[in-house]
Amino acid sequence: MGFLDQMKAKLAPAKDKVQDLAHQHEGRIDQGLDKAARMVDRRTKGKYSDRIQSGTGKAKDAFGRLAHKEEGGTPPPPPPGSTS
Repeated sequence: MGFLDQMKAKLAPAKDKVQDLAHQHEGRIDQGLDKAARMVDRRTKGKYSDRIQSGTGKAKDAFGRLAHKEEGGTPPPPPPGSTS
């Protein structure tokens, strides 16, 4: 068994735990990402709004894939009126 295989075997329980936590707290994490994005946008006085929104959207997509990986499907669409 190679080094990478050993590391994957040792990290598998942590990965499962992270997926469980991501699924349980998805709403709170999305809110936290939105709050952080608003704060950074305010601090930069809107100079990087497009980049901040793009980065936040990518982070939410990646997080959604992690949270819903066990279900084998794609994450549900964001609720109407939410910002990405």
